[in-house]
Amino acid sequence: MRTPPTPENEPSRLRALRALNILDTAPEERFDRLTRLAKRLFGVPIALVSLVDDKRQWFKSAQGLDVKETPREISFCGHAILGDEMFLVADAELDHRFADNPLVTGSPNIRFYAGVPLSVPNGSKLGTLCLLDREPRVLSQEDRELLEDLAKMAQQEMAAVQMATMDELTLLSNRRGFIALGQHCLNVCRRRSATAALLFFDLTRFKQVNDQYGHAEGDRALVAFADLLREVFRDSDVIGRLGGDEFVVMLSSADQRAEEALQRLRNAVAAYNEKTRRGYTLEFNVGVAHFDAQKHQSVDDLIHEADTLMYAQKKRMSAG
Repeated sequence: MRTPPTPENEPSRLRALRALNILDTAPEERFDRLTRLAKRLFGVPIALVSLVDDKRQWFKSAQGLDVKETPREISFCGHAILGDEMFLVADAELDHRFADNPLVTGSPNIRFYAGVPLSVPNGSKLGTLCLLDREPRVLSQEDRELLEDLAKMAQQEMAAVQMATMDELTLLSNRRGFIALGQHCLNVCRRRSATAALLFFDLTRFKQVNDQYGHAEGDRALVAFADLLREVFRDSDVIGRLGGDEFVVMLSSADQRAEEALQRLRNAVAAYNEKTRRGYTLEFNVGVAHFDAQKHQSVDDLIHEADTLMYAQKKRMSAG
């Protein structure tokens, strides 16, 4: 059996998946109707919307299968998300990658698999719309086109979910998306006794930029700051815009990284100001809250503390 390789963009792929806040949620008719339709149109016993998480594949919709998830290392979908095209296995017993796979040698006794990767707008492939059969089979060109059309519909539903968790202007996570991702990060840190820190940013004199230069220029400043955050922080860090000129970053395995990252951000902002010279400068206040498993039960607790610390810094700067 061949374990599926890890995609090169795995950190950002997982971040996009978890920002949807869709894992371990209840069934939804908009996905179930697609798998029912696929099962009926293709005459297969099993049709799935499968999402590939860190260690598992989890089924948002499953027709003909009772389990809700299986290990990622034995999944067919783990292979399917590595490419852009439909992933086909005509007869798993004759395919060296899957012949001894427990999903082939045991229940549900897969012989045929066809999966179309489901992508979100940033290109991350989160899972598949897939068909499974207990008999070998071949899809005609017409069947392939039909399955791809159904997958596009599933992708549109995924995009609708994503838009609810993404800030349209900066394309960072919005508050809802950040809370979902940040809570997952905290849960992992709690289990592993790892460190974490939350940075709360507020742009200095941002209202003056809007008032003097107009809201279009204010939007440009927000996008520029979001881009600088992406540039400075790691792919595994969680970045979000809570609203207005307030941004947050969650760092896992923080240790000394928070202060080092802040210095890099200050340098990047200074370089941006020197290069652009738009009549105003990007500046920020920041509060840093370090995760304490006894003190912080949720991301909201960390946000509140970091916000308080940021406001105190802002007040000191105004007084100075």
